[in-house]
Amino acid sequence: MSYFPNWTLKTSGAVMPDEKLPAAQTLIAGLQHVVAMFGATVLAPILMGFDPNVAIFFSGIATLLFFVMTGGRLPSYLGSSFAFIGVVLAASGFKGGGPNPNIAVALGGIIFCGFVYALIGLIVQSIGTRWIEKLLPPVVTGAVVAAIGLNLTAVAIGMISASGYTKWVALLTVVAVAVVAVYGRGFAQRLPILIGGLIAYLFYALTATSFGAPGIDLSKVGAAAWFGLPNFVAPVFSWPAMALIAPVAIILVAENLGHIKGIGVMTGRNMDPLIGRAFMADGVATMISGAGGGTGVTTYAENMGVMAVTRVYSTLVFVAAGCIAILLGFSPKFGALIGTIPVAVLGGLAVVVFGLIAATAGRIWVESKVDFSSPKNLITVATALILGAGDLKLPIFGFELGGIGTATFGAIMLYHLLNMGREKESV
Repeated sequence: MSYFPNWTLKTSGAVMPDEKLPAAQTLIAGLQHVVAMFGATVLAPILMGFDPNVAIFFSGIATLLFFVMTGGRLPSYLGSSFAFIGVVLAASGFKGGGPNPNIAVALGGIIFCGFVYALIGLIVQSIGTRWIEKLLPPVVTGAVVAAIGLNLTAVAIGMISASGYTKWVALLTVVAVAVVAVYGRGFAQRLPILIGGLIAYLFYALTATSFGAPGIDLSKVGAAAWFGLPNFVAPVFSWPAMALIAPVAIILVAENLGHIKGIGVMTGRNMDPLIGRAFMADGVATMISGAGGGTGVTTYAENMGVMAVTRVYSTLVFVAAGCIAILLGFSPKFGALIGTIPVAVLGGLAVVVFGLIAATAGRIWVESKVDFSSPKNLITVATALILGAGDLKLPIFGFELGGIGTATFGAIMLYHLLNMGREKESV
């Protein structure tokens, strides 16, 4: 068996990881993934005071690295992880608004976190996944995936709640995406996010001023240069910051494991042999990103949502997406153009994509035949959902654990606490 698969052409139905679309369709599908992740991959660095162009550049580098290290067999896009936001803000003392003056200290912590993450992946690759699957059974991984999706609820709702008009634009975006996904024909059905978002963008451009909302200003696009180097930043290693940020590796493990299990369910294939390599790839990519001023990266749930809608899992689509992201990272003009997308439209897309993330948990539970008549399963999931959705922040040893972390560690500890002394169950 060769290191990379021999991709076969597929023009209808579900497209598996070792299959491919025609070249033009692959490129467009890759662009859709870039669009799907752009809102979050740009939002996360802005919240942390990072440069968005640097973040998208390294998301492309990370995606291509992930493709190579997993042998082109695991469809995933790597983008900015929201799990880093709380600890980066705490480590750098950043209060928001503009560039983060202490970004270098945070970068050292991100690199160390990536090292820990890659080390976990090396252990998994060496001794297998049995121990991690015992630690994170389907009921727990599903709960983590659902908590991730629900934790992003406030982000999506916050993006659409400026006025009654923005709420209606967001809902129009949702409907446009849904109609294209369900009633579209041919290749159009594979591009619901892109086409639905474009429809909503045009609607906003034509109606915004009539409803007192700010129109789309293209002046910054015209003034921006076509090509420009990203503003790379060198890291500074500080043990307090490194100790503060390193535990995020555990969250990334649970997050990535949930993503891989979700992709396995969607494709009907066993992706477990790739788990160790996926962890190592994500960890190394995080180290590289941090070394140049980028955010910590993770397999991107938004792109899982796109795959769930389009049923296109070809890994070559993510090669296209990674290359597009790198090119866009060198283009201030594209950054300015993306900046013209109304927040209401991005919020509508977020409603769809974040919701699909949470819904993927249901598929994990169904496919794994999780028994919800068992109190330990029911209470574990119920607790994780509320902790994640409510974004409970828990202070631990001088730093604040965000909602995703609280839900992740809460689900793991509660499940195993409730399972102590009990006979082994199927899930």
